[in-house]
Amino acid sequence: MIRIQLSEAEAQRLEQTFCSATDCKLRDRLNVIRLAHRRRPRHAIADQLGMSTRSVQRWLNAYLERGVEGLAPRKAPGAKAKIPEALADEVRRWVIEGPAKQGLDRANWTHAELADHLRKARGVRTSRSAVQRFCAKIGIRLYRPTYRYLRGDPVKQARAKEDLADLGKGRRPASSSS
Repeated sequence: MIRIQLSEAEAQRLEQTFCSATDCKLRDRLNVIRLAHRRRPRHAIADQLGMSTRSVQRWLNAYLERGVEGLAPRKAPGAKAKIPEALADEVRRWVIEGPAKQGLDRANWTHAELADHLRKARGVRTSRSAVQRFCAKIGIRLYRPTYRYLRGDPVKQARAKEDLADLGKGRRPASSSS
């Protein structure tokens, strides 16, 4: 049987950690230690907290081995990325140059088209959402409009500004009389 004996200072520190914890998993695990310190049996702790006696034993052992850090919830590492980091510079270049430089008849990329191009050019099979996450991770926005082909003639733009200014001077709002 696992016994938890805490000094007065340790018990107070544990109580403060319990009161300030916002993660409910951590609060439950800290509560296991608090109740064990009060000499409650494992099965009673398990019944009170709605967990198995095996879980109570696991958290008691974790606390004895690593202290409060042993009770902290850990995040799973997740799956390996579908798009290798080594392709970041190339994908960035494709997006900056645009699809036309890659032989496609479009003005801008979409995530689905970029995923398709990755498959055709590099053999990387991936989804639209994976491309979207990859682009966000490397700081690329696909839908930023490009104005390099749409810039107007500066002389015509200046003339249009003058015409708009003249229109603004000459027109007065009509006053309505009742």
